[in-house]
Amino acid sequence: YPRRHAPETQLSEFNLTEVEAILGSYTKVLFIRDPFQRLISAFMQGTGSSPSFSSFVQDIIDSGPHNASVTWGPLVSLCRPCLVRYDYVVAFGFLRQELGHLLRRAGLPADSLLPEFTDTQVQWTYSWLSEQMFSELSLQQKKQLSHFYRWDLSAFPFSSSLLTE
Repeated sequence: YPRRHAPETQLSEFNLTEVEAILGSYTKVLFIRDPFQRLISAFMQGTGSSPSFSSFVQDIIDSGPHNASVTWGPLVSLCRPCLVRYDYVVAFGFLRQELGHLLRRAGLPADSLLPEFTDTQVQWTYSWLSEQMFSELSLQQKKQLSHFYRWDLSAFPFSSSLLTE
């Protein structure tokens, strides 16, 4: 669709027929990550101005999912998995094996193109950090976060997420 297609053109500028044709011409890959780990990452990177993790979470809860940043907003509202048929969904923690599979499917030599990943070490660190930060939250905040991310938790396999308990 070169007539209107530029790097800054958004899909919402096309009609449904054009969107289907455009998306059909691409291999669509969605990278997902446990919502609670995304919150921790956003907090650690100083995305919010809150002094504590608990107050950061409360600010997010108070602002609601419709005003959420792309950094911590629900994935379902950002990526529209019910509307876009993704060819691959790659979960954080399985990057090396899943990206290798994608590269091989594309006919590329997977081993020579992939950077070194430390998925296991990162997963262990986030598991420990998640438990520590989760314990800082009140029961009400935990329930509100589970509600905030309810569509993500039902759409994606985050079975080990602290928010599903």
